Amino acid sequence: MHKPLRIATVTAACAVAGAVLYGTGAATAGQSTANSTHEPYNIGVLAKDIDAYYGTTLDADGVYQAAPDSPYAADLARVDAAAKKQIDRAARAAHHGHTRPAVVFDIDDTLLLSLDYEKKNNYGYDGATWAAYVDRADRPAVPGSPELARYAEKKGVEVFYNSGLGEAQRTAAVENLKKVGADVNLDTGHVFLKDKANPPSYLAHCATPGTWKCTTVQYKAGTRRHIERDLGYDIVANFGDQYSDLQGGYADRTYKLPNPTYFVE
Repeated sequence: MHKPLRIATVTAACAVAGAVLYGTGAATAGQSTANSTHEPYNIGVLAKDIDAYYGTTLDADGVYQAAPDSPYAADLARVDAAAKKQIDRAARAAHHGHTRPAVVFDIDDTLLLSLDYEKKNNYGYDGATWAAYVDRADRPAVPGSPELARYAEKKGVEVFYNSGLGEAQRTAAVENLKKVGADVNLDTGHVFLKDKANPPSYLAHCATPGTWKCTTVQYKAGTRRHIERDLGYDIVANFGDQYSDLQGGYADRTYKLPNPTYFVE
């Protein structure tokens, strides 16, 4: 995960219930861009609000976890309920129309929760410590998301992953996904990661070997385009914790998971 902007968005924490479902238009709650038109929210108070939203607790192993009865968990449950209805509709349509439905998941804070790293780093970011954290492959699940991946598989909907993690982090990412129960289609044909040294030809508009110029939207939308146009699937649902995970088209519906701790353009 590359995080060029570490902006805690208080509106995502306080009004996320209206923003978890993100359609093709502009967001109606939460912020998809930074806003400097007024005095920023006090960062000390914001950190307390984030803790309250996640129900942040330190477990016996010294890991910060989100509480199962937290507002965060409740918002995720609403996303999951809406997504399951979409998956059900797609599965029925596929049965009658012989289509090839698929769902696409981001990984960081869509399937694997990074709250412990965020909290222990005071919601800051350092590339070296982040890479070491990912390589430990012991992040907990985002509540409900691994179950949603398995639900899609059970319904006959193909599961893909479209992540900002680097190719060098593939082994750790796959191991961690297995640990949390998202053990669905974890081969290289379904898990798409950034390969800046040897980018795929379908990203030639913004990346060539050794030269990576893709924005997050270009990379993720370009990958979804490849899944649909080259692999022949219809992406019926696309899941991500960042608006940049969802923008750029090539998905019937997009689902914004809550994340009040950082912002990725």
